[in-house]
Amino acid sequence: MSLPGRLSWIQQSLLVAAVVLLVWVNWSTTTITQRVVRDTVLYLLVPLGLGLAHGRNVGWRVDRRAIRDTLVLSAFVLPFYLVGSTLPSVREFYPLWETTPALGAFVPHAVQLFVLALATETYFRGLLCVGVRDLGAKCVFISPVVYALLHVHKPPIELVLSGPTDVLFGAVDYHADSILPSTVAHGGGLVLLDWLVLHEPIVPSEAVLQWFSWLPLPL
Repeated sequence: MSLPGRLSWIQQSLLVAAVVLLVWVNWSTTTITQRVVRDTVLYLLVPLGLGLAHGRNVGWRVDRRAIRDTLVLSAFVLPFYLVGSTLPSVREFYPLWETTPALGAFVPHAVQLFVLALATETYFRGLLCVGVRDLGAKCVFISPVVYALLHVHKPPIELVLSGPTDVLFGAVDYHADSILPSTVAHGGGLVLLDWLVLHEPIVPSEAVLQWFSWLPLPL
């Protein structure tokens, strides 16, 4: 299977990624279930289908290195989610979709969050990083700007950290040749953040605000 003009794999990947993003921003959703459907179709099935059609890896692989990198990355980002969950701006913004701490409501919510993370990572770190690793390590810088722009409506601290986070996740996945690290760190982080926000802060928000009062951002 080849697109007209016999474009290279990298050219096809970037072209398909651009089309996917264009469709994504014009496909509005209101519920988490609608979001899961949209992201699964565009961010997950399209990259997987393209990769399978060309016999290319878009990060869906697990081995010892991927597992090791997953544990390291997850441990590294854990404090950011723990601290972030105490910030007033974050607590006002999350959860994005209504849920409660009751397991009957939260578990289905958590599963859908993890599916969203898997889809997101398949597109941003799979198709646009691991999938085009022939470019070398510079492939980790393909998606950060777009990834950050998609966070413009989120709390300022999240917007500022989104670009560097994208680079970090991409670098780890590039090293692992797998999206397992970023998927677990991202999906687990989303679930943990919503769970923490639904409860009293683990550290008083006032104390955290005082610790980070030097940051020129509304927290």
